[in-house]
Amino acid sequence: MTDICPLESDASSIDPSLPPIIWRKSDQPVAYADAIDFMESHVAAIRAGSGGEMVWLLEHPPVYTAGTSARAQDLLQPDRFPVHETGRGGQYTYHGPGQRVAYVMLDLNRRGPDVRKYVCNLEKWIKNTLAVFGVTGETREGRVGTWVRRPDDSGEDKIAAIGVRVRRWVSYHGISINVNPDLSHYEGIVACGVTEHGVTSLAKLGLNVSMDELDAALRECFAPIFGPVA
Repeated sequence: MTDICPLESDASSIDPSLPPIIWRKSDQPVAYADAIDFMESHVAAIRAGSGGEMVWLLEHPPVYTAGTSARAQDLLQPDRFPVHETGRGGQYTYHGPGQRVAYVMLDLNRRGPDVRKYVCNLEKWIKNTLAVFGVTGETREGRVGTWVRRPDDSGEDKIAAIGVRVRRWVSYHGISINVNPDLSHYEGIVACGVTEHGVTSLAKLGLNVSMDELDAALRECFAPIFGPVA
């Protein structure tokens, strides 16, 4: 199978005149609706020139979210956790404790109005971060997110999700990486509409990675692709 976003960085395309990107981290779980409200407000500020570009790291309480392509039949247990419809691309996904969510609010007017390139750069960021821990993440045509092969080569499982929204060329929503979530929580949905593959985490792969360690790797791997952070 071909990896559709090769593992590489494109530092030559970074505009050196861009200011450092704000790096924000929330230590306590943030309600999904509150996060959406903040992003909507901050995206408006970026467009108006009164707010800086930002990456926001956080965790959510357990929640199912429906992207713009979500199908009703893929919500298998509608009463298990709160369900939020959201304007990001993609189908159903799960967020919860033990999963690192990174919301990325960038001005693509200044960085190049190319959504496909932006999404591929997010995927490269995920894969470079996983590589820090010896994990090979790959992308597949027709399957959104980042996938890892099972040790017994019996198939592939999803370890990271991606769902973005772009409004007037300012991005928001972003990525999530499974560190040590309760994977049984995925049983309430058909994650991203894919039935023939499962989900996994760093912990399920036998890696004892703390959230702080993952955050350090995310920051280290972000700058070569998107530019320096504040």
